[in-house]
Amino acid sequence: MPEALEVVVRTLFAVVVMFFLTKILGKRQVSQLSFFEYITGITVGSLAAYISLDTDKTWHLGLIALGVWVACSLGIEYLQIKSKKARDFIDFKSTVLIKDGKILENNMKKERLSVDELLEELRKKDVFKVADVEFAIMESDGAINVLLTKENQPFTPKDLGIKVAPEKETLAVIMDGEILDEPLDTLNLSRKWLQTELEKLNLTVKEVFLGQVDSYGELTVDLYADNVKVPQPQDKPQLYALLKKCEADLELFGLSTKNKAAKQMYGNCSEQMQELLQKLKPFIQN
Repeated sequence: MPEALEVVVRTLFAVVVMFFLTKILGKRQVSQLSFFEYITGITVGSLAAYISLDTDKTWHLGLIALGVWVACSLGIEYLQIKSKKARDFIDFKSTVLIKDGKILENNMKKERLSVDELLEELRKKDVFKVADVEFAIMESDGAINVLLTKENQPFTPKDLGIKVAPEKETLAVIMDGEILDEPLDTLNLSRKWLQTELEKLNLTVKEVFLGQVDSYGELTVDLYADNVKVPQPQDKPQLYALLKKCEADLELFGLSTKNKAAKQMYGNCSEQMQELLQKLKPFIQN
């Protein structure tokens, strides 16, 4: 067999072997790598290159070395799962860099991290003032996570003691010009409904590159033809959906509060909104 053809065959063989070994090693090998996983990735890549290019008769030894490395990696990952001491020994420990708005200089030196680098990482988290940071920690993978002080954290409904309904996931119902039945079933929608919505936009399924339905049942589409403007959803159905959401939120606020006066106020507002919806339904629902 000519050397060039032999290299092609070995390379394809190495690609197949690497694919299956990567599947065995799992998702962590292609996401945030630990220290040992980083070394494993470099070594496995070098061994795969050796298998592809070594034209003597010892190339099969690369396969043996590859198998040993993968076995060691799996063994160490299993040990890390079972033992915290093993995790602390094999991987780097997390290091606190900022506590109560004060930079811990000794920990910065330990991690060989400069102030400029720390400030750069904080800016990536939309933090521009060290005094606003309650707690910042460098994880074992080198990422820096930040907890802001209470007064600098975003205001949420939970701070008001208000419970809100969970937001449902937006699902793709059309992809590459094909209808996806499973997401439609998840949303309790049918192909007929989807066809009706597309007809309102004067579109066919084959024209749609990606179609998504949000938690309010609204269809949005991205077309193959980028220069074609998609008609926007009608304002009246959007208005009806918004009013329905307001009515549901008022009812939920009334159920979640313990204040009798507030409960009565939310209840009255919810009833008034229901009456308004009944009157407006014929005009804005369709």
